[in-house]
Amino acid sequence: MTNSFLISALILLTMGLPAQNNSAMKNINQQTPVRCGDTISINANITNVWQVLTHINNWPAWQSDISKARLNGELQALSTFDWKTGGAKIHSTIHTAEFPKNFGWTGRTFGLFAIHNWTLTEKEGKTIVQVEESMEGLLARLLKKSFNKNLKTGMRTWLELLKKECEK
Repeated sequence: MTNSFLISALILLTMGLPAQNNSAMKNINQQTPVRCGDTISINANITNVWQVLTHINNWPAWQSDISKARLNGELQALSTFDWKTGGAKIHSTIHTAEFPKNFGWTGRTFGLFAIHNWTLTEKEGKTIVQVEESMEGLLARLLKKSFNKNLKTGMRTWLELLKKECEK
């Protein structure tokens, strides 16, 4: 396995994975070797945060790791979206789009399966955003330590960029 392949896989994994039509897989797998969760408080109402997070076509305007994004159809379960991050083209399928609280997708790439979820909760005029992801597969088992580290870094970056965009 080449270093460039590993780097590409790690970049892709930090941002999410191309999804399959698997609406039954909504919760992250707590038994996987790679999983992470993170939370941030955003000084904006839940509707505004939801709109920024789920306006997939606008991700490249504020999420600096994403160069292209396009929702194919309506924002709803089983709709797909195509995006490009870290040089990787990704085709994803939404498993959950429950306004204004739950958004997520599942995916497969490089022999890995991932579940990625966002949960929004309004509290005292602020929005608490929780993100979590699990990954399983051969690469996840072999490179558990580095994948966990990169997933954690990627989640933190995405949350901070979301906060910055929502608090403008």
